[in-house]
Amino acid sequence: MIFKPYQLTKLIAFISFFISLTQTGKASAQTNTDDPHLGIIPAPASITKGSGTFTFTPLTSIKADNPKDKAVLWLKEYLQENRHLNIKIAKYNSKLKAAKSKGLILTSKGANKLPNEGYKLTITPRNIIIVGKDAGLFYGIQTLLQLFPVENTATYKLPCAVIEDSPRFGYRGMMLDVSRHFFTIPQVKKVIELIASYKLNTFHWHLVDGQGWRIEIKKYPKLTQVGAFRQQTMFGSNRDWPDSLSYGGFYTQEQIKDVVKFAADRYINVIPEIEMPAHSEAALRAYPEFKCDTVAGQKAPRDINNLYCPTEQTFTFLQDVLIEVMDLFPSKYIHIGGDEAGKEPWKQSAFCQALMKEKGLKDEKELQSYFISRIEKFINSKGRSIIGWDEILEGGLAPNATVMSWQGEEGGINAAHQKHNVIMTPQTTGNYFDHYQSSSPQEPVSFGRYATLEETYNYDPVSKQLTPDEQKYIIGTQGNLWTEYVPTVAKLQYQIMPRVFALSEVAWTQPANKDYTNFSEVRLAKHFARLDAMNYNYRVPTALTTIDTMVVGPHFVYTLKSVVPGAKIYYTLNGRDPLDTDLQYDGPITFSIPQNEKRELRTRVITPSGRRSIATRTLMYNKALIPAVNYTANQQGLKYKWAKNTFTSPDQLSYAAPQDSAISNKLDAEALKKDNPNFGVVYDGYVNILADGTYNFTLANYVASQLFIDGVQLTEAEYALPLAKGFHQIKVKYIYNAPPPPTGRYRPRVAPLKVYVTAPGNFEKKELAAADLYY
Repeated sequence: MIFKPYQLTKLIAFISFFISLTQTGKASAQTNTDDPHLGIIPAPASITKGSGTFTFTPLTSIKADNPKDKAVLWLKEYLQENRHLNIKIAKYNSKLKAAKSKGLILTSKGANKLPNEGYKLTITPRNIIIVGKDAGLFYGIQTLLQLFPVENTATYKLPCAVIEDSPRFGYRGMMLDVSRHFFTIPQVKKVIELIASYKLNTFHWHLVDGQGWRIEIKKYPKLTQVGAFRQQTMFGSNRDWPDSLSYGGFYTQEQIKDVVKFAADRYINVIPEIEMPAHSEAALRAYPEFKCDTVAGQKAPRDINNLYCPTEQTFTFLQDVLIEVMDLFPSKYIHIGGDEAGKEPWKQSAFCQALMKEKGLKDEKELQSYFISRIEKFINSKGRSIIGWDEILEGGLAPNATVMSWQGEEGGINAAHQKHNVIMTPQTTGNYFDHYQSSSPQEPVSFGRYATLEETYNYDPVSKQLTPDEQKYIIGTQGNLWTEYVPTVAKLQYQIMPRVFALSEVAWTQPANKDYTNFSEVRLAKHFARLDAMNYNYRVPTALTTIDTMVVGPHFVYTLKSVVPGAKIYYTLNGRDPLDTDLQYDGPITFSIPQNEKRELRTRVITPSGRRSIATRTLMYNKALIPAVNYTANQQGLKYKWAKNTFTSPDQLSYAAPQDSAISNKLDAEALKKDNPNFGVVYDGYVNILADGTYNFTLANYVASQLFIDGVQLTEAEYALPLAKGFHQIKVKYIYNAPPPPTGRYRPRVAPLKVYVTAPGNFEKKELAAADLYY
C-alpha cells in the first residue's frame, strides 16, 4: 500500500490512514465519558473522575467570595446571554466549609497554594467548587463551561470529577495583523473572546505595517489621514479588490481603550506592535521627511525604501508615537518589529554612512542594532520592555529585549543562549496561521508553505538544543495570522480554526498529557459544535486523513469518518468532487479492482450548518510488477542532451534540436544554468531498483520537469509504479528560464531539477541517488 510521500513524513499519518482503510465503524467510539480529558481543550494537568453527576438548573445557586470579581461578572453575563439563565450571584462566606454548601462556589480560599494562573475544579453530586484567583478563577470557569452540553436545555448534567490545572507557559499568544486587511472592533473582540475561552492570555495586535497605519496618534494626524488608506493592492495571485478603489480604516484611541478593557476583563494582555525601522511605508507616505535621502548622483535604492532614517528628528517622532501608544496599552511589552529591514536605503544614505563612522559601527546591521537599542532605552525609561522579531539579533541584541523567533527556531535558540527571554513562533513549525492547512489546491489561496493541524499540535517550543538552564528563557509560544490573503472575517476564522485549539494545548498542556489522536478524533467534536453554535467559521476536517493519494493493489475497504457532530459524508466514483446530491456514506465501501484497471474514490464532509470540507481523492490501481529490462553495461551516470532556447513546456524538448550531449554522473542541471539563462535538457538512462515493490516518485516542480519510468509518465496525480527488482529505463525532461531580478522583499525562485523516490515499506522521501543511475 503506497501513499503520497510528501503527505506521509510521519509514521502516525500512515497508521491513521491504514486504520481508515481497514476498520469498520464510524468515528472513534470514545465519548467524553471515556475520554481521560473529558473533552476539555486544552487538556488539563490532572483529572480524577468521580461517580455520578451534578445537575445544573436555573435554580442552582451561585456564590462567590467577591461577586464583583471580573471573572464572576463574566460568568454572569455568559449565563444570561448564552444560556438564558438569569442567576443572581450571592456573597459566599469563605469561613464556611465549601464541601457542605450547595450549588456553584467560586472562591479564592486555598488559591495561594496553586501555581500561577492555576485552579482546582471539584464537581460532586451536591456542588461545584472552583478554587482560583484572578486568571486562575477565570480559567476554572472556562473548563466548567466546556463540560456543559452545547445545546441549551432545561437542565445540564455535569460529570463528577476533580480537576487540578495550571499552564505550562506564562506567555500564550495569538497575533492578528490588521494592517494588510482591516478588521472592525466587534470582529477583533470576537477573536479575543475565542482565544480567552481556550486559556490563551496574550493578544498581539499588529497595528502598523507598510500597507496601513491603524492606530490614531493625535500628535501626528496624517498617520491615519494618509497612512491608514491605500489603493487596493494585489498580493501574489490573490486579487481581493479592484486596484482603483481606496481601502483602509483605523482605530480611534477611545476604541483602542475599549478593546484593551474588553481583553483585560478576560485576562488577555494586549501587546501593540509599532513596526520599525522597516515595514514603514504607510508612515513614510504620511511623513516622507523621516525617509533617508540617497547619495547625490546615485541611483534610487533597488529595494523599496521603507526604512526610517535614524536621524534625531525620526527618533523624536517615534518617541512621540510610543508615548501615546504606551498611554493606551498598559502592557509590560511593546513590540517594535525589527524584521525584514533591507539595508539598501541606509547603504545609499550619506547621513547613515556618516552616522556609522561617527558611532564606530562597522556595517548596516550594527546600525540597526543602534536603532533598536535607542528605542529600547526610551521604552525602558518608561518602565516597559520591548519585544522584537528575531532580526533584532543582527548586529548585537539590545540589552533587555525579548526575542520573538519567527524565521525558524534558530533565532530563539541563539537568544536563549544569550540569556534573553524568547517567545517561540516559528513559521516552520505550524505557528503561522496564514499558511495553507494542507497541500491540496482546493484550499483557499494562502501564503507559502502549508501547516497542518497535526504539525501545529505536535510542536514543542522548548528545543532540545537548549540546556536545562537555557530552557527557562523560553517563556511561551504564539500563533500568527498575517492577513495579505485574509480579506474577510470568514477567511480569518477559517485560517485560525481549528489550529487555535492545537495552539492552546501546546501553550497550556504539559507534553506528557498531549495525545494528537485523542485531540483530533475525540475532543475536537464538541468544540466544532461550539463553533457552529457561535456561527464561527472553521476548516472542516476531511473524511480521510490523507487528502490526495494513490494506492496499488486489487482489494480495498474504506471506512469514512467525521469528527464533526451530525456531519454527513458524500462520495463519488466518477472522478468528480462530491456534492450533497451524490452518494451518501452509510458504511464501509469495498473495491475489487480488475487487473490493470483503476478506480477513484472522492469524499467530502458536509456539516449540519452547511460547511464543507475540501474533497479527498484516492486513486486505486491494480497493476502487476513491471519486469526489469535487460541491461548489462554497468556504467554509472546518465546521458543527456540539451538545447539553448526559451521553452514553455518540457513537451517541446521532444522535437527540439540538441545543441550538445554528454554524460552526467548525477541528475543535476545547475552547471548548465551558469552560462545559459534559458535552456532545456533531457536525461536518459537506467535506474537500479533494489527490491520488488511499489515505488513513489515525485518532482520538485511539475511545470518545469517530466519523469518517465519504462515509458510511463509519473505525474502529480499518478506517481506510483510497481517495479520488479533490476534495471528500469528512466527519462527526465527539464526546462529552465532565469527568473527576473528581485523586487523589494520578493525574491523570485525557480525550482531546481530534483527527483525524489519513496521505496516500499519506507516512509522517507529521498532524492534519487546518483549511485542508482546508469547509462
